[in-house]
Amino acid sequence: MALLNASLCSSTCRIPSRPHLPLPPSVSAFSNPQTMKHQVEATRNFVLSVGESASKASFLALISASLFLADPALAFKGGGPYGAGVTRGQDLTGKDFSGKTLIKQDFKTSILRQANFKGAKLLGASFFDADLTGADLSDADLRGADFSLANVTKANLSNANLEGALATGNTSFRGSIINGADFTDVPLREDQREYLCKVADGVNPTTGNATRETLLCN
Repeated sequence: MALLNASLCSSTCRIPSRPHLPLPPSVSAFSNPQTMKHQVEATRNFVLSVGESASKASFLALISASLFLADPALAFKGGGPYGAGVTRGQDLTGKDFSGKTLIKQDFKTSILRQANFKGAKLLGASFFDADLTGADLSDADLRGADFSLANVTKANLSNANLEGALATGNTSFRGSIINGADFTDVPLREDQREYLCKVADGVNPTTGNATRETLLCN
């Protein structure tokens, strides 16, 4: 009986077939060999481009990090050989900058106690709010330098040329050596001028101007 039923069903019964499901657009697109080739090529180029950009970014980051770790004084822009050096907001106590060309160098808010700037070219350099206590600025070219709010106490300014430098605010030159320094057109507070006139002496070897005259001493 079972065999009869199976025989009858094999000739009359039909197993419902699965409905045809359309392929997603992305898959259908690949059914065209030419389209598929373009898609693969575009994907490959995109991956290569991303990989190349990531590699460049990683390389630059690695170089920057290695420079910073090797010498934390490498970051800010300025003039002279320290143009790529961090000289702003840094502790540069006792550093030797003697004879260097540091035109328009940025030393804002830095600690420069006992730093050596002897004979350095510091035209237009900024020492805004910097601590130059005991620094050696002798024979330095400081024309147009900014000493606003700076602490220049007990510094050596012998024969330095400060023509046109700024010294506004609470800039202090107390205890500094100024023999032969040229203060032409430096806007000093009256109390600072009076103090410097008490210790002023000598003639600047570069400009030929007497220190007392440049301070407008009586």
